[in-house]
Amino acid sequence: MTACAIEGGTAGAATAADPGPETAGPGPDGPGEAEETGGRGGPGGLGEPVGAGEAGGAGEAGGAGGRAPGAPHAPGAPTAPDVLTLTADGAYGARLTAAPVPPGGQRAWYPERWTLDGPEPYAVPLPLNQPEEPDAQVVPLADGRVLIRRRVADRQMFSLLYPTGPATGELALGAVECEGMVLLPPSPDGRSVYGLTAGDHSSLLWLVAGGSFGPELVAEVPGHCSGGVWLDRAGRMLALDRRPAGGGPVKAVAVDLERNGEVTPLLQIAPASDDRLLLADPDSGLLLIRSNAPGHDRLGWGVLGSCLPVRFPECLRPADGAVTPFAVQPGQMLMPESCAVALRVDGPAGSWVGIWRPQGRRLHQFAAPEGWSAGAGFWTRDGVLHLPYATPSTPCGVALLDAPGDEEPPPEPGGTADGGHGTEPSAAAAPPAVCKPVPLGQAPLHRVASTD
Repeated sequence: MTACAIEGGTAGAATAADPGPETAGPGPDGPGEAEETGGRGGPGGLGEPVGAGEAGGAGEAGGAGGRAPGAPHAPGAPTAPDVLTLTADGAYGARLTAAPVPPGGQRAWYPERWTLDGPEPYAVPLPLNQPEEPDAQVVPLADGRVLIRRRVADRQMFSLLYPTGPATGELALGAVECEGMVLLPPSPDGRSVYGLTAGDHSSLLWLVAGGSFGPELVAEVPGHCSGGVWLDRAGRMLALDRRPAGGGPVKAVAVDLERNGEVTPLLQIAPASDDRLLLADPDSGLLLIRSNAPGHDRLGWGVLGSCLPVRFPECLRPADGAVTPFAVQPGQMLMPESCAVALRVDGPAGSWVGIWRPQGRRLHQFAAPEGWSAGAGFWTRDGVLHLPYATPSTPCGVALLDAPGDEEPPPEPGGTADGGHGTEPSAAAAPPAVCKPVPLGQAPLHRVASTD
């Protein structure tokens, strides 16, 4: 189970392979290494793209469908709320938030559940008799309950919180004796939550909610693991970024939770490169990858089960910001190149929103709503991005942003085959010689080009 080659790089090639029973075949070849860049400025105005548009000089129209009710953060404006974790379907969210601090008092933290799938979003506070520590972690479940992890001495304690009229109910689940643990993103099944304890020689994967008898150890993975990305909708295949126990590059691996944590390789772009999986879409097989195989860290994309190479688009390297994907449009069966991807762009001016498609050649950039929980959001199947935010006047709100189109400009007279924009033509017309996934060491290099 290996995935992904590099196109336009100097590293050896590999391919994308399917880690489990659900197979997603390759879609048409997307744009090559050199792609048109979107605007490179800071956040723009209400519902408008950021920057100057495509290289041809035509800016994007403000009527691209943005309905985000915010503007760029100004000096002295309220800061974004604390990290908001969403269920896989975006129906619920949970976060730790701070109660108003009285004069001379100390900040008190409490969990809060957000309901996002109804006609109006609303938040329910879940305070208990004493405030929570700021290092507690909360994860929402599909039934509306919220799992909380608390550290007490050298133990990690778990409880389920739920509203009971004016009070908060609590169901204790048990504890794990360890100094540190990180809860992974909510399982797609909506009822299971996993925690990861990472050591130098091995990492332990715990089922802390959804089991029969409290926290259960489900897998021990050799090496130091981090990350955590779900590869299917059943909550069976989990991708982790693993560094070998004796040292070496970080490689993403797939862990099969129904086979006692069986581990198989997932990403192997080059022997010495760090290849991390950031996001995966089970419907289309689209993978968002960060790797230094091109010579430095780059954001790229590949397809699970495909023998096409990984692409590292230039438009995902804005000069003034770091780009991190956080949501992929679902429901695009076997069409990974058409999936809209939401990205968080962090720069000197703050954080704003980027939208990009593999088949497109630009990064569309938009101002985030005021009070956006940066990096939180989810797509509907028809391409509307939901961005949760909170302000003093709107304690729980959701901004809506329609995915813009990616119309390509017509070719210029006498221009190159790519319309004169310096991009590589699509390789869709030239199918690769290898027509099935193969391991890294056996995969050909489809095309070699210099990288930045």
